[in-house]
This record gives sequence, structure tokens and C-alpha cells, in this order.
Amino acid sequence: MPNKKKETAFFCSECGYESAKWMGQCPSCHAWNTMVEAPIPSKEKASSILRGGSLSAGARTGLPDSYRRPVPLSAVEERGEERWSTGYGELDRVLGGGIVRGSMVLVGGDPGIGKSTLLLQVTGNLAAAGHSVLYISGEESLHQIKLRADRIGKMSDNLRFLCETNLDTITEILLEEKPQLCVIDSIQTMYNDSVTAAAGSISQVRETTGVLLRLAKETGITFFIIGHVTKEGTVAGPRVLEHMVDTVLYFEGDRYASYRIIRGVKNRFGSTNEIGIFEMRREGLCEVANPSEYMLSGRPEGASGSVVSCTMDGTRAMLTEVQALVCKSNFGFPKRQATGTDYNRVSLLMAVLEKRLGVPLSEYDAYVNLAGGIRQTEPALDLGISMAILSSYRNVPAGDRTVAFGEVGLSGEVRMVTMADIRVQEAAKLGFTTIILPKSNLRGIKAPDGVEMIGIRSLQEAADFLR
Repeated sequence: MPNKKKETAFFCSECGYESAKWMGQCPSCHAWNTMVEAPIPSKEKASSILRGGSLSAGARTGLPDSYRRPVPLSAVEERGEERWSTGYGELDRVLGGGIVRGSMVLVGGDPGIGKSTLLLQVTGNLAAAGHSVLYISGEESLHQIKLRADRIGKMSDNLRFLCETNLDTITEILLEEKPQLCVIDSIQTMYNDSVTAAAGSISQVRETTGVLLRLAKETGITFFIIGHVTKEGTVAGPRVLEHMVDTVLYFEGDRYASYRIIRGVKNRFGSTNEIGIFEMRREGLCEVANPSEYMLSGRPEGASGSVVSCTMDGTRAMLTEVQALVCKSNFGFPKRQATGTDYNRVSLLMAVLEKRLGVPLSEYDAYVNLAGGIRQTEPALDLGISMAILSSYRNVPAGDRTVAFGEVGLSGEVRMVTMADIRVQEAAKLGFTTIILPKSNLRGIKAPDGVEMIGIRSLQEAADFLR
């Protein structure tokens, strides 16, 4: 009997688009050369545990059987979201107030950034609070996990560990143990027997995540899954993985620096504009309650080219030191370099300074850096960057107790920014006495005690301040 031909399809590695034939450009996301061939999962080998098993529909979902039929929203009973605190206020803020029961959270980040360490600490906190937690690792042995856990601190017996990569075995254990929370470390190491592709391939990641997602919704188990990232900084595997889960968190930061930023990219249960800041120490990750003070530590006093600006991440104001160095160019083509912010935006601001203020920056090399290794691209940084460049060019300090923020237009005007009152309060809280901001933002803001607010309309007025 001839062998049955193996059925395959082509998937876009960027958006997950499926096609029966190869194409040079994905018709969905228009990316080039992203179509990858992968086997189609066998329907006959699909997991029978989730299709039926010993659990009835109502028992698996915890809802009346009538809810498994189409109903109007008026027939749905309102239920408050059950949330658990992770033990870290920074992470709770990013999650929208805590972990939601039955949700699936994807945590991505560079290798060695601290994803496993953070989730081990979070599961330790939840276990200590009385929650049953199962940590499934496909990359490390139990001895390796124990070495890290001993460095972090004592773990409760409510936290149990399992080293396994077979999805069918994991599913059976989860249905038997019924933990409240489960960590998968990592999704690229798990494999489903119904998929003939290798672990970590597009097909395996898609099918494995789909089974775990259905398990989360039908049993109420909360999942945290760790995903490796590609060199472009996105989660490895099809981007459809991000569309499947409820929440996507990215762990950012230089692995050789001490700070870490966890940022919400997608969140069905809260805002996606929040960030949490942690510091990597010997005993693990510790949350930074006052990031502004942390980012400004070690700032030089009386130095030219240094200006403090205020940016917003969601509802959080953060003071950041903008450093600029302007020096005479020894070559015919001046050098430009920007670290921590958009290079094109810095070039644009330098062109505005040369055109509107007559500063001959085309004859000078310019280097702009956001101190602390943080990356920000908010338009409110424009005024701080412009003043830092002018301060370095004129070799005039801007003042140690001065904060400047505002968006700069191509005509040299300083435009208003959002949430100016929160920025002013943050600056005043850290002892800054002079705040330079757009004049249009002065309306409705009361200056805190001991703080002088200077409203400006153009870069020329900001330049007059640096005399």
C-alpha cells in the first residue's frame, strides 16, 4: 500500500496567515519571505482529553450548560473579575490590578533578561498566599531550578515543579492536580504528538498554545507562558500567538544593566500603557517604587549639556536626564548619534535649531543620550533634547533644579503636551524648583509651593533661558 502523503501548508512567521502554496509576500501583513512550510495537524490524533474526557461541558467551564448556546448579553449574569496579587505592585499595575483567574499571559524577553527569575518569585509569592501553583519547565532540571530558588528564598510547599515537554502528559497532570496557576517555561520547548513538526516550530507553538488556551478557559487555570524572542525583539513563532493569549508582557532592558522594564503590549483586562520597573540584584528582582529618583541617581551638578525632562508611560510620570555633547567636527561630514531615543527625531530637532535660531550645528558633531539606559520616544522630550543640545553648544548649564518638557514643531513653536499637571507634581516631589513647559499648558495648573513654572511659546524663549 503506498504511503499516505503528508499534508503540509505554508504559514507566515509574522502574522500566522495560512496558505496552501508558497508566496513571496504575505497577503495579510505584506511581509516578504516569511512563508514557512509546516505539516497540518492530524485531526485523528487530536487530544481526546480536551474534546471530551470525563468532564462535562458545564463542569469544565463552571457555567450553566445554557451558556454554551448563543445567548443575548442581557441573559449573561454579571460576575466580578477574580484577581490575585502577584506580591509586586509594579507587576500588578501592568496586569491591570492583578492576575485574572482563567487568563493566559505571555511573557517575552531576551535570553537571560530575568523572565524565569521573575515568574519563580511571583509563583513563590502566590504559593505563600495559599494558592496552588504548578511550575512546568522544559529547559531546566529540578536541580537547576532549586539552585535559583535557594538564592531567591524559601518556597512554600504549595508551589510544585515538573520537568516535562509532552503536552498530553502535561494536560493529564493539570486535569488531575487542578492547580490555580500554571507556568510554562517555555512554550518553544513543548510539543504535541498530533503535530509531526519539531518542538519550537510554527505548527507546534500554534497548536500547543491553542490546547493550553482552551484548557485555561474550560477549567479556570491561569497560565503564564514564557516565549523566547527573535533578533527583531518579537516573540519567536507566528505573531498569531500574541492574538491568542489574553495578555502580552515584554521584559526589556540591557542584560548587563541592573534595571528591567516590564511593559504591557496587550491586555484584555486592563490598560496597555503601563510599565513596571525592577532592579536585578543577587537575591533576584526587586521592584523600583520611585523610578524617577532611580534614573536620576548620579547626575552631575553644574554640567552643561544635561537637562532633566519628564515623560509619561501610561499614567506614570518619569523624570529622565537628557545628555548632549556638541563638539567641533574634524571632518567634512558631522557625526550624529542618539542613544535611548529616536535618531531621526534628534536630527529633525537639530535642523529646527539651525534654521530658526541660527545655531551652526552642521559644523558640529552631536551625541544625545538618555541616562540610565532607558528608551523613550515621547514628543514631550523634544524641549529637553533641544535645550540639552543648546546647553552643550553654548557651554552653559541649564540648572540642577530645572525640568523642561514640551513638543517642538518645525516652526520652532513649543506645543502643549498631555497630563502636564502630573508631570509638574512629579518634578515638585523630587525637589525641582523651576519647570519650563509650553505656555498653553499653564491654564488650569496651580504651581506647587516653592516651584516656579515658566511658560514658553517658542524655542527662542528657551534659548534666552540659557544665557
